[in-house]
Amino acid sequence: MSDYYNVLGVTKSASSEEIKKAYRKSALQHHPDKNQGNPDSEKKFKEISEAYEVLSDEKKKQIYDQYGADALKGGMGGGGHPGGFSSMEEALRTFMGAFGGGGGGGGQETIFDSFFGFDSRSSESAEQQGASKRMNLSLTFEEAMTGVEKEATLTNLAKCQTCHGSGATSSAGIKKCTRCGGQGQIHQSRGFFSMATLCPQCSGKGKVIADPCKDCHGAGRVKQKQKVNIKVPAGVDSGMRLKLSGYGDDGESGGPKGDLYVYITVEPHKIFQRDGDDLHLELPISFTEAALGAKKEIPTALGGTCRVNIPEGTQSGKMLRVKNEGCPNVHGQGQGDLLIKIMVETPVDLNEKQKSLLSQFAELENESNSPRKQSFLDKLKVFFSK
Repeated sequence: MSDYYNVLGVTKSASSEEIKKAYRKSALQHHPDKNQGNPDSEKKFKEISEAYEVLSDEKKKQIYDQYGADALKGGMGGGGHPGGFSSMEEALRTFMGAFGGGGGGGGQETIFDSFFGFDSRSSESAEQQGASKRMNLSLTFEEAMTGVEKEATLTNLAKCQTCHGSGATSSAGIKKCTRCGGQGQIHQSRGFFSMATLCPQCSGKGKVIADPCKDCHGAGRVKQKQKVNIKVPAGVDSGMRLKLSGYGDDGESGGPKGDLYVYITVEPHKIFQRDGDDLHLELPISFTEAALGAKKEIPTALGGTCRVNIPEGTQSGKMLRVKNEGCPNVHGQGQGDLLIKIMVETPVDLNEKQKSLLSQFAELENESNSPRKQSFLDKLKVFFSK
C-alpha cells in the first residue's frame, strides 16, 4: 500500500493547510468529470481522497502515524477500507468536504464560487454603493497658491422621497423574482462545476417591482441637482485629486453614497515656473548691475515682495535661493523656496557716448576682470600646442 504522505506529495511535518492545498490540486487534476473513461485517473482519485480523509483528521492521522493504515480498517468514510475507497461516492464526499461544501449540488456551488469569485448567497437585500462622480476644476496660479473655495452644481441620483428608495408604491408591490427564486443568480451545472450568472430578469437584485413608484418608475432613485462647496487647500498643483466623500450617487437598497473626485488643473504663470514646492524665476539684469552689484525687489507667489542682493561680479546663470518664498506645501508642511536665475543682458542699440565709454573700459580691462575667459583661452593654447 502506498504511503499517504507520498500519495499527496507532502512531508510528515506538513501543516493541515499544506495537506489540504496538495489534495485540492491533485483532486482537480484527477477528478472523474475531467477524465471520463480513464480508469487510472479514477483509481488515483480514490487513492488521494482516501489519503486526505486520513491526514486531514487529526485523530486518524495520529493512529496512522503510530500504527499504519491497517489500524484504520473499517473506520473511514462511513465504511471505507485501506487500499482505496470502496466507492466513488465516498471519494466524492471527501472531495466536496475539502472544498468547503457538503454533499450534492450545494458543494458544487461552493467550489465554483471559491474559484471564480461569485457569491451564491441571496442578493435580495444586498446593498450597492452609489456610483462615484468625477469633475475637473481649473484654478488660476494665485488661487492654487492661497487656497480657494469653489461652488459646483452636480446632478446626482438621489433616493426617491416618494417611495423612500424602494421603487414600489408599497411593500406589497415588491415581489420575489420567479426566474432566480430571489437569489439574483442563475446556476448552470458543468460537470462538478456550477456556473453562476446574473439573473437577466431582476438584474441580480432577486426581486422585481410589480407596482412601480410613479415618480421614480421603479428605479428607487431620481435625478437631483445639488450644490457643493469645494474647499481647495493652498499649494495644490495640476494632476492632484480631491476626494469629497458622500457626494456621489445614492446607493441602491440602502447602500452608501458614492464619492466625488475633483481633478485639479492649474493655469501656468507668466513668470514663475513650479518644481514641487519650489518656484523658479528668471531675473534679467543689466551688464553694469552684474558688474557693480545691485538690490532688487522681487514679487513672491503669495502676493508680497522680497529683496534680493546681487553681489558684484555676478555671472549670467547664477542661481540665488530665497528660503520659504516658494509654494505652500499642500499638506501644511511648510513652504518651498524661490530660486532666482540671473540672466545678464548684453546692451543693444548703444549711442555714440555709450560706445565711447565702453571702448575706454575695454582698454582698461585685464585678465583678472574676466577669469573664465582667460581660463578658456589657456585651455585652447594647451590644445593647439599638442
